[in-house]
Amino acid sequence: MEHGEKHITVVDEDGNEQLCEVLFTFESEDFKKSYVLYYPVGADEDDADDIEIHASSFKETVNGEAGELQPIETEEEWDMIEEMLNTFLDEEEAGE
Repeated sequence: MEHGEKHITVVDEDGNEQLCEVLFTFESEDFKKSYVLYYPVGADEDDADDIEIHASSFKETVNGEAGELQPIETEEEWDMIEEMLNTFLDEEEAGE
C-alpha cells in the first residue's frame, strides 16, 4: 500500500482476493500510522449511501516502501476515521 495508489487488492478472511478502489489515504500524527479508506470495485457509485466503505491502517517501511494493511484496533481510531470520512464526504458534496 502506498499513498496515491488508486486501486488495492484486499484478501478477505476466506482468502478471496477483491479489487478495491481507494477513496483516500491520510496520516495520523496521534496514532503514528497511515490510513486508507476503500470500497469494492463495481460498487454502485450512483447510490453512494449503499457503498460499504472499509478502512485499514498501514505503516510505510523504513525504505519508504508500502506496508501491509492492518485492521483498525481501537475505538479512538474508528472515531477519528469516521470524522475524516465525514469531512471528506462533506467536501465532495460541496464540490459537486
